[in-house]
Amino acid sequence: MKLDDNKPSDPSRPGPSGRKPKGIPVFVMALAAMLLLLVLVAVFEMGGTSEELDASQLRAKLEKNEIKSLEVRQPENGNVVYIKGKYESVAEGEPEQFSAKIDSHQWEAWLTKHEEAISKGEPKTSLLSDVEIKNEEVNDNLGWFLKNIIPILIIVAVIWFFFFRRGGGPLGGGVMAFGKSKAKMFTKEDVTVTFNDVAGADEAKEEVSEIVEFLKTPQKFTRLGAKIPKGVLMIGPPGCGKTLLAKAIAGEAERPFFSISGSDFVEMFVGVGASRVRDLFRVARENAPCIVFVDEIDAVGRRRGTGMGGGNDEREQTLNALLVEMDGIGSSEGVIILAATNRPDVLDNALLRPGRFDRQVYVDLPDLRGREEILSVHLKKVKAGHTIDAGEVARLIPGFSGADIMNLVNEAALIAVIRNLDEITRDCILEARDRVAFGRQKRSRVMEEEERRLTAYHEAGHALVQELTPKTDRVHKVTIIPRGRALGATMSLPEKDRYSMPKSRAEEMLQVMLGGRAAEHVIFGEIDAGAASDIQQATNITRKMVTEWGMSPRLGLLNYAADEDQSYMGQTVKTPGDYSDETKKAIDEEMRRIIDEAWAGAVKLIEENREKLVQIAEALLKYETLDHEDLVAVLTDGDLEARRAKVAEDTKRESAAAKHRRMEETAKERQVGDAPGFAGTQEQPGTA
Repeated sequence: MKLDDNKPSDPSRPGPSGRKPKGIPVFVMALAAMLLLLVLVAVFEMGGTSEELDASQLRAKLEKNEIKSLEVRQPENGNVVYIKGKYESVAEGEPEQFSAKIDSHQWEAWLTKHEEAISKGEPKTSLLSDVEIKNEEVNDNLGWFLKNIIPILIIVAVIWFFFFRRGGGPLGGGVMAFGKSKAKMFTKEDVTVTFNDVAGADEAKEEVSEIVEFLKTPQKFTRLGAKIPKGVLMIGPPGCGKTLLAKAIAGEAERPFFSISGSDFVEMFVGVGASRVRDLFRVARENAPCIVFVDEIDAVGRRRGTGMGGGNDEREQTLNALLVEMDGIGSSEGVIILAATNRPDVLDNALLRPGRFDRQVYVDLPDLRGREEILSVHLKKVKAGHTIDAGEVARLIPGFSGADIMNLVNEAALIAVIRNLDEITRDCILEARDRVAFGRQKRSRVMEEEERRLTAYHEAGHALVQELTPKTDRVHKVTIIPRGRALGATMSLPEKDRYSMPKSRAEEMLQVMLGGRAAEHVIFGEIDAGAASDIQQATNITRKMVTEWGMSPRLGLLNYAADEDQSYMGQTVKTPGDYSDETKKAIDEEMRRIIDEAWAGAVKLIEENREKLVQIAEALLKYETLDHEDLVAVLTDGDLEARRAKVAEDTKRESAAAKHRRMEETAKERQVGDAPGFAGTQEQPGTA
């Protein structure tokens, strides 16, 4: 390779327990009403702008006859009189009201003088002349309550509602529910996935089917004294169907199913995770027999006492609580723990011992038959054409997981929509495969003719060496159309799944990887930076041949690979190998020897078949993409142009046939739709 530098949910079905309909709670409405009442009382009491006066200021305004009325409130056994008043006339923008507090003896003196002036017939001599005086009730309990007690009650109610009662408060739950489990409970009505929806993992389904049978008929096992495993740990690469398998177990067992992520246990506060574990098992025991599924359990089950800076108290306490609940004093039967992880190497040993996770189920990448089954399942969900062979496509996607295959079918459907096709064709599947594996085509990239020729000879070198080495996979397609970071690509098609690596195959693979650089060297007499990825892959295989696979006669059958330690900042930390500097030098020399031999072999094949190389490169420059049949035609001096014309005609004929078939199906659907009794109607006997 040459490099360039979540089925809609049914609203009629009930959801998981604990899910409440949306709406405005009664408490919130009552709280809003009290707040509105408080505001109205305050506005009513204010009645406009006001100012505060002392006794001397009040006396001066009374002497100037600027006051219209007074409202007086004198508490019993009080030494202070509270006065509210209104001015006779005020300018625009000036306060209309005032309030004041004066000594009760002083107010009594003003009243006495006012009464004496009235009795003498001289009211004008009194400070309170022409002033309307109104005495308020001394015990104004309602006003005092509204002004002083209501705000305190509102504050207390808000705190209680947001921190003590709400299940989804700002801290992920109320204060009293902070240590409650966050697991979601599903019933048989909520989970519709069964084992029929899981393909490509037959061995894993057989292992977990015992759990389903135990949950349905426990007496079948208990009559002989057998105990079902308490925990099942599903291990495998990402996207292989571990979570889907857990859903299938829940759907088949028809028992309560609790789902939670390992990260939901761990919090910044020590002890919260352990409390959530205990609460989860308490609820599970109440619903036993049941299933508890912990996804990504490595978030809470990591080995204790490890990591940078020592252990984490919160995570370790959570793990301790989980260990005790699974197999400790007082642990109960009937609660089966399912867990999934793709990092089993970091789990604590106590978590993996018998009595806890008794059984470990490996959900590995699907083999050829498994990929074909998974592909067939996903093709049933889309409108696929009759030209698609699931077995052929399965051979084209070695190493694909179930999630990758689902993405492949979805990409093919998108491509068919963009091309305005009535169904997904074989070409859509092949284009989706190349897009997923290598990236989208970059036909808009303008390359100089010299770079195109260099890329063509580079990819032709890969293809030629791969066809001339019998123990490597055959070439599926070679192209010089840029995809992703690559200016070109040579794609392989394994005839079968391989699980071993003979030394002869590894040596021939090295020759194929160096074939592109060898073609550049032979044809142009210089080298290019585009072989960086090839060199990296060749180096990795060579290092494994020497340090891990024992394929070096000089170093013998010893493992010199560095031990992988705990990960740090997302990267794996490797400790130095336990060997001397002389051995390290020997490893480098052996790696260099193997690479040099592979390079010499690739150059020899290129020089001996130079004419074939030129023919392949020129065909690539003309057609940009060659499949295996095109490559065979070039190597056997066949008529490539006639073959490609025939393929184009066949493709056109297949497209026309698919369109005609689609029109016939549409016509049949319309004919059935116009027939009497359609859509479930049925004529009764004797009716017209």
